[in-house]
Amino acid sequence: MRGLGGLWADLSDLVLPADCAGCRERRPGLRHGVCPECVSTLGALRPRSVRPSPAPAGLPPCFALGPYAGPLREALLAYKEHGRHGLARPLGALLAEVVAVAVGPVRPVTLVPVPDTAAAARARYGDHLDRLARHCADRLRRAGWPVRVLRPLRALPRPDSVTLDSAGRAAAAEAAFRFRPGGRGGGGRADATVVVLDDIVTTGATLAAVSRTLTAIGPSPAVAAVLAATEKRQRR
Repeated sequence: MRGLGGLWADLSDLVLPADCAGCRERRPGLRHGVCPECVSTLGALRPRSVRPSPAPAGLPPCFALGPYAGPLREALLAYKEHGRHGLARPLGALLAEVVAVAVGPVRPVTLVPVPDTAAAARARYGDHLDRLARHCADRLRRAGWPVRVLRPLRALPRPDSVTLDSAGRAAAAEAAFRFRPGGRGGGGRADATVVVLDDIVTTGATLAAVSRTLTAIGPSPAVAAVLAATEKRQRR
């Protein structure tokens, strides 16, 4: 699926700042958002199937580009938390590769990004998953995929997931999503494969909650596609 690629071309379109989004090192004369070494590391990642353990009820098969570590983690943090919005294009292109592997042969696809809460969208100057979904869809379309992005859900205020354990994440996610006015009408192709998009999967609670909500009005999501998957640390 590197035919979707051109990762270096995407990253080379980015201008200052001169510190690399992947390793945070400042290098003289650096004119790209990500340094060549980090581009190489990101380009070597291959989407694979991941599954939290235990997996919450309703979680569809999930695919991730790589673990939430190294340049991928730093690039996501730079994009989400530090205003590096120019990274949406290359990260969206990488997400398109995950979708392509998750779905298989080219076919109609409906992408449903997990929505930000209103507070998160304000803090980030826009819904970060919405931006990624648009670039993901653009890359897939250029590769010949019939794609539509739908946003039938809105996210209700909820606690920061960083402060929650697995049970807390599941409880918060369960009541976190509602249909937008008119969102129950669907709008995607009846024969399209529904793919839920997120940036990171940890316990799977959010993806499962979104999938259960969507199932209540139409076809169940076939797969979930994310950029990174957290890995449990072994207790010593």
